[in-house]
Amino acid sequence: MKANIAVGFGNNIDYEIVLNSKAIEDLINRYDIRLAELDINTLIKSERDLVISILSFLQLSIGGERIVASSDIIEQFSAHFEKKITLGGTSVRAAIAMRKFGYKSALHLVTLNDHVRKLIPHDSPYVCSSTEESLYPHLIAQYGQGIHIKANDIDICASHANRLIYHNDTDNITMNLNEAYGDLITEAKVLLFSGFNAMESETLLAERMETILRIMSHLPEDALVYYEDAGFHEPRFSHLIYRTLAGKLDIVSLNEDELQDYLDRRIDLLDAVQIKEAVEDLHKLIPVPVLVVHSKYWALAYGDNAARFAKSLKGGTTMATTRFRHGDDFTVDDYHTIETLPPTPAGAHFTEAITQLMGNKISCVPVAQVEQANATTVGLGDAFVGGFLPALLSVEE
Repeated sequence: MKANIAVGFGNNIDYEIVLNSKAIEDLINRYDIRLAELDINTLIKSERDLVISILSFLQLSIGGERIVASSDIIEQFSAHFEKKITLGGTSVRAAIAMRKFGYKSALHLVTLNDHVRKLIPHDSPYVCSSTEESLYPHLIAQYGQGIHIKANDIDICASHANRLIYHNDTDNITMNLNEAYGDLITEAKVLLFSGFNAMESETLLAERMETILRIMSHLPEDALVYYEDAGFHEPRFSHLIYRTLAGKLDIVSLNEDELQDYLDRRIDLLDAVQIKEAVEDLHKLIPVPVLVVHSKYWALAYGDNAARFAKSLKGGTTMATTRFRHGDDFTVDDYHTIETLPPTPAGAHFTEAITQLMGNKISCVPVAQVEQANATTVGLGDAFVGGFLPALLSVEE
């Protein structure tokens, strides 16, 4: 069975936890952690290092992804919290979201185990590149806006909700590919390309990109290729991907954190002039036909005839906001309720301002206004992709 939407290439199992002040403060006291030690780039060789890393991101109220020395650290840390086992990876999370609306996806997996078989859409065709069962859990640590951590000389209060990702995932670090996937995508109208950000070998990544080119050769000539960027552990690797796939990518999408990482500067997300300069600067680094940036306030497409992506942007922001409010178990009715909500005033004002500045080079939609005390912060970018892709099936050039 083939599908109009193909999604690849990595997947994993997530341990989702919600950070709470008491557990973190207890760990600060246990390990006598001090404010001067906080560093978001600390190497994570122990549970103590993991706590330092988490505190460092909390201090900045940003999200991020880091490698740990061993999965045992994740098992040790997650034991302090209630955890939910879910399926991770942009491709599979997007596939799960789209299946709620009747869209089947052809999947490429790198990890297969009982959890994966249980959680992927049962009627989606797939191939897996792993020849053995494996389990390398990712720790997804969510924190809410206003979480307050106070112990020793540390006094931190997060200004925004966000999520942190930690893992030591051999399957996603090596990213073996199964070229039989090419047989599943011969009728695909859209291919989602994601993953590879955890890879550690530049030589191996270059080999994987050559394999990707062979797989992509099976696509119909008019298929759209959508690349969802991610936080690369080795930032220069992302440029290797863009060099290798030059001319093959139609849309490149990323979130506000990744945008700022590429440009190496902090940006006011509600300042239309700064965002105009940011997307123009990013386009010089990543010269693809269309750039998509999704944030907590708005989502935009930048490129020629950008208005044709308005429906996709609306679908993406609605899906992400629905997940934010309702979590994994959201329904189609939940989605349609969010779809009717008014936008945030700040997002609406920004949308008007950026449109006036950039005209038909930009299409921008504001995010719906929702109030949610215990929001879901993991998988929002994946949900955005799941809302964006189906609308591409009807995009006319």
